[in-house]
Amino acid sequence: MNNGASSYHRFRDEGDVRGLDEIIIEYCDGLILYLTSIVGNVTTAEELAEDTFVLLGTKKPKFKGKSSFKTWLYAIGRNIAVDHLRKYSKRSYISIDEAPEMTDDEAAVEESYIKKEQQITVHKAMRKLPQNYQQVLWLIYFEGFSNKEAARIMKKSLRSLESILFRARKSLRSQLETEGFEYVET
Repeated sequence: MNNGASSYHRFRDEGDVRGLDEIIIEYCDGLILYLTSIVGNVTTAEELAEDTFVLLGTKKPKFKGKSSFKTWLYAIGRNIAVDHLRKYSKRSYISIDEAPEMTDDEAAVEESYIKKEQQITVHKAMRKLPQNYQQVLWLIYFEGFSNKEAARIMKKSLRSLESILFRARKSLRSQLETEGFEYVET
């Protein structure tokens, strides 16, 4: 699916509703997780992701191809989330202990259990970092964006993003070591 651009083109220019369906199926989960890192609430992030797809379906903004489709879509989602935060300046925070686990509970083998515990530790540590550190780490390591794409989404210069990323990695490593997590360089 040519990174979503061809599906969006079919939807926007040819009226093929299946194109929008393909975009939602492909990008919904990742967008929700990214928006959760901005607003700090999964339910709100789901609503904002829905708003993002509604905007695509109703206003049909033009995708100019200056970035990947995913970068463009996440930037739209980020803008909607920032507008939401401005509108509702009272943020709701969730205790780290009450936060839902972000891994699959079906795995029963010991290796899966250890991996799950490590992921929970990393997510908990990330939640203790400043919001922009969380966002940059999420975009780069969990969503697989390049530094340039992440900079575009976060509306930062590449140099600024790389500086934030360096500090975010350092802070995450420090936080993990504080919590007893052994950091192993690969």
